[in-house]
Amino acid sequence: MDITPDTKDWTWVLQRECPECGFDARSIAKEEVAGLIRDNAESWREVFAERTDLRTRPRPDVWSPLEYGCHVRDVFRLYDYRLKLMLTEADPTYPNWDQDASAIEENYPSQDPESVIVELRLAAEAIASSFAKVEGEQWERTGNRTDGARFTVDTFARYLVHDPIHHLYDVTRTY
Repeated sequence: MDITPDTKDWTWVLQRECPECGFDARSIAKEEVAGLIRDNAESWREVFAERTDLRTRPRPDVWSPLEYGCHVRDVFRLYDYRLKLMLTEADPTYPNWDQDASAIEENYPSQDPESVIVELRLAAEAIASSFAKVEGEQWERTGNRTDGARFTVDTFARYLVHDPIHHLYDVTRTY
């Protein structure tokens, strides 16, 4: 897949506009993060409601809308867990995530689209609510992936928001 949540060279997402989807992390305020997540979940609901080809891959190496939806749901879940670690522990380290292995283990193509969109929206609401509660110096709390990537809650939020926006772009431009 094009842009992944655990790409080793992740800092570019924070430093310039994405050349594919146009998202610019520099242009969003911290206070916008929760709303952007909720808006994105609503856009995924629309894709799932309008599409009849949710299981169709445009190419063997590109996920179907259903697979992307599963991935975004899992990103929201994982990042909510990581955010809670960052807010409750001092400088935690959390394991890197192999999203391709998760897609295979969870058998994304066979999942029920109606369940996936409900789960995606619930996961989006959970992490949006978590971000909506972040205040003051909490935005500077830190966390680390085992691959060496280091985030503050602020950079973590901006990095996260790009992923579901980019994947929505992938689905709407590819099909």
